[in-house]
Order: sequence, then structure tokens, then C-alpha cells
Amino acid sequence: MKARIGYWAWIAGVVQFFVIHGIVESAWARPYSWARNNISDLGNAHCAVQQEPELRYVCSPEHGLMNVSFIVLGTLLVVGAALTGPLWRRGVTAAVARVLLAGAGLGFALAGLAPADVHENQHILGALLIMGTGNIGLVLAGAGLSNDVPRPLRWATSLLGITAITAFGLFLSRHYLGLGMGGMERVAALPVLLWTLAAGARGLFGQAAHRRDASSSMTLMAG
Repeated sequence: MKARIGYWAWIAGVVQFFVIHGIVESAWARPYSWARNNISDLGNAHCAVQQEPELRYVCSPEHGLMNVSFIVLGTLLVVGAALTGPLWRRGVTAAVARVLLAGAGLGFALAGLAPADVHENQHILGALLIMGTGNIGLVLAGAGLSNDVPRPLRWATSLLGITAITAFGLFLSRHYLGLGMGGMERVAALPVLLWTLAAGARGLFGQAAHRRDASSSMTLMAG
């Protein structure tokens, strides 16, 4: 039961984030761009020209809603990391991976509590937790997942984390490879969310399928 709550927490957290993201960006008078704008721009409290890391005008009328979404997302990521025990092996690697993924949740919550144009240093710390700590956790998760998870998926998890860490380095060095500042930031920040969404869905629906198969096998044996 606890694991199901954890899986649902991951799914609900990520889904509400993308829904609110779409609502908040649609409220911009000057169109919001996934390539030119940071994710954090949606939560900025004031309308102003931002100089760093790239020149852009930011004005997010629904910034309060976005910041609440960040906090909800972060909270549910932590809940999921704490409760999805059956997804993981026993041992240090899995434990560290879960702690680091929970750190990404704390980073999202901190980003919501400290908008970039109000509490810059705290917001930067939140971003580091998401794109640094969280992505390292994703790399370790590949080795920490339960043996019930197929090996190709475990390898894909680590590869996704490595890709995100590489993108984070490119983002910090301002090498955007044609994706734009916002595009490269998303390659660094979104993999952990997409992975938790997929892991939550597999945990819920994969377990349900396994129980049906086991029940069918028992019925055939009894017959």
C-alpha cells in the first residue's frame, strides 16, 4: 500500500507540474519560449528585463500558481522516494540514489519558495539540487533498482542521468547546441521528472499486471 502511494505521488506531482506549466506560460502577454526562457522565469515575481544567463524580458502574471506547483512537485517527489521501497534493491547504492532523488524534490520546493528574482541564491541552490544532486541520483538509480526491473531499463536509467548531467554542464558553460538556453536547461532538468513519471506508472500498472498473471496461474493450477 505504501509503495502505491509513492508511485501515485510521483505521477501526480509530475502531471500537475506540466499542466500548470502550460497554464502559466499561456498567460504571458509576450509569448513564453521553451528555447529562450528558463523554467524559473515562470515563477518570477516581477516583470523585468533579465540579463543572466541570457538577455530576455520576463513577466509571468500567474507566477504564484507556478511556485505552488514547484512546491507540490518537490513534496511529492520526496514522498515517492521515501515510499517506493519495492522498486529498489537493498544496499547502499539504492539508499543513496533515493536520498539524492529526494534532494531533487527539495530543490523544486526551494525553487518555489524562493523565486529567482526575489531570493536568487536560494533559488540557485534549488537548481543545483535538481540538476546536480537529482541527476547523480538518476545515474545511481540504474544500479539500485530492483532485479524485477529489466536490465535494459536499468541501463537506460543511468544513461538518462548521464545525459542530463552532460546537459547541465553545457548549460552552465553556455553551450546550448542550437537548443537555446531554455532548451538545454530542460534537457538537464526534465529527465528526472520523466523518469519518476515512468517509474511510477510501471510500479502501479506493472504490479497490477503481475498480480493478474499470478492469479491466472493459480487458477489454472487449481483447475
